[in-house]
Amino acid sequence: MTTVQTSFIVGASSGPVRTRPKNRLVFAFIPFIIVACAAAPAPKEPQAAGAAAVQPKSAPVPDAAAAYHFMLGYQAELAQDTEKAIQEYRAVLKSDPGSRSVKARLAGIYFGLGDVPNAVRYAEEVGEGLGQDSSMLIQMASILASGGKADRALHFLDLAIERDPNKGEAYFHKGIILVNQKRIAEAEQIMKQGLNVSPESPNGHYYLGRIYGELGQADQAIASFERAIAVNALFEPAYLAEAALYESRQEKENAIGILKRYLERVKPNNKDIRQRLVQLYVAAKDYAGGLAELEKMRAEDPGDLDTQLRMALIYGEQKEFPKAIEQLQAILKARPAELKVRDYLGYLYEESKELPKAIEAYQFNLQLDATYVESHIHLGVLHYRLKHYDEAIAHLSEAIRLNPKQPEPFIVLGLAYLQAEQFEKSVQTFEEGLKHNPKHADLHFNLGTAYDKLNRFDDVVRTMEAALALDPHHADAMNYLGYSYADRGIKIEQAVSLTKQAVALKPENGYYVDSLGWAYFKSGLLAEALTEIKRAVALVGDDPVIYEHLGEIYVKQQKLAEAREAWLHSLELDPSNEKLLQRFREQEFGDPAQEDRIQQAKRRVSDKIQTP
Repeated sequence: MTTVQTSFIVGASSGPVRTRPKNRLVFAFIPFIIVACAAAPAPKEPQAAGAAAVQPKSAPVPDAAAAYHFMLGYQAELAQDTEKAIQEYRAVLKSDPGSRSVKARLAGIYFGLGDVPNAVRYAEEVGEGLGQDSSMLIQMASILASGGKADRALHFLDLAIERDPNKGEAYFHKGIILVNQKRIAEAEQIMKQGLNVSPESPNGHYYLGRIYGELGQADQAIASFERAIAVNALFEPAYLAEAALYESRQEKENAIGILKRYLERVKPNNKDIRQRLVQLYVAAKDYAGGLAELEKMRAEDPGDLDTQLRMALIYGEQKEFPKAIEQLQAILKARPAELKVRDYLGYLYEESKELPKAIEAYQFNLQLDATYVESHIHLGVLHYRLKHYDEAIAHLSEAIRLNPKQPEPFIVLGLAYLQAEQFEKSVQTFEEGLKHNPKHADLHFNLGTAYDKLNRFDDVVRTMEAALALDPHHADAMNYLGYSYADRGIKIEQAVSLTKQAVALKPENGYYVDSLGWAYFKSGLLAEALTEIKRAVALVGDDPVIYEHLGEIYVKQQKLAEAREAWLHSLELDPSNEKLLQRFREQEFGDPAQEDRIQQAKRRVSDKIQTP
């Protein structure tokens, strides 16, 4: 019987780099153990990048029975009959219980079957005694490490280095285990020792790069990955690790360059990598680059609907809605039951202002599946925007019945009730939403606005404060609470503080600026109030409340002509404001009902009501 030296193929030598837990470097060990018999030599194992060459060494044959059982075991293994192979190899051990090569073979088979305890047991036995071959020790170390016996694996690797100090493979595997034990400095040193004896190992440079990445030394990591590529231009893991590192540094252009180089040199038809490249192009807002890659994928497989969908998504990002719609229609022609695709088509129709077509798309989905929640939600939101509150309420109520865990349908349903002046139902909806989502700040905020309609001011304060406790930067809650205090003439300092914070978060929000101006007015700071209200007018334009506030400031400053003009403009925008009509008369500005501007405004409102 002859024993063939085993070769270890590093687990990182193929396959995409996968997401790892933060600050954890994990490497896979994949042992490939080849044992041959003199009567039946094993076929030559292909050598992967960085793997050591395998050469047979002779060993004495214990007896004919052992050789016979080994041959049967080997043939069974070639036929992938692992059960029979195990049976025959165990028969060999009955005649030759000290055969390390057979124990190594059994360890490898059990490991491949996922029977780690048996794999570890035989691997331990291979390490007993003296004179083991370094390659075999390396393989057994990989099994021991995978079985959670890292210290024992390190011992085996030290023995392998002692047996053959000029073989870099053992150093690299030891470095991997040290990294997983968070012994980063030791891992770096052992990797460098391995590269001293095997400077042309792409695996060594790759793993050293990964260690540098763990240490936060990105430039050194990139240099190591580039060295691995220089040693072996087809060494896939180095490309992918370098691209991932550039991505983590938000250097998308460099990441794109590495992946393009990978496709040129390694696997031009690698669909996963090309899709990743497309994602990088989109993230970099290089939509032309992304579309070019997708066109290549479509040329390779014209029937790839996933590629067509990605193209539609990019066209959507570019606001090229007709092209996006055309792509989606082609997909739906081939697969009319793709609900998500049609749902996105409805969204694109909305963006294109083709609202009847959007409604038709969503309704078609519900004809195919009446329980498709997303289309109920989108129909509900769209009908809300169109002020079709009954339809909105129907679809959003059904969406909530089907999936009560989503907060968004509760919000829009509550707002629909609010707009329909069904305030109690609005409160009930928001409260029900909070039962399912108690930490959702927007639900607390909107509940507060509903309480306000019912004059439950204490509840308004409570819910706005709850929203701010959950989200200290909730500008809407700050503004609403601050304005509520100012409008009631209470807690004026707090009103100024809250509205100031809201404006600081969203300085271009004219309504927040108006709230701050009104808080200044209530605190007696008229100059500051006038400045902010004028800025609000510039930001918002025609808003009756803002012009009403402007008029109040002018009255306080005794600028009566300016006050009269501001209030007239406010009443043009909202001629139904009875409170302001009364204020206009009290200030002896005349009877606003007799003003031609106000009469024209009332006619416009009447005509709008009568027009369906």
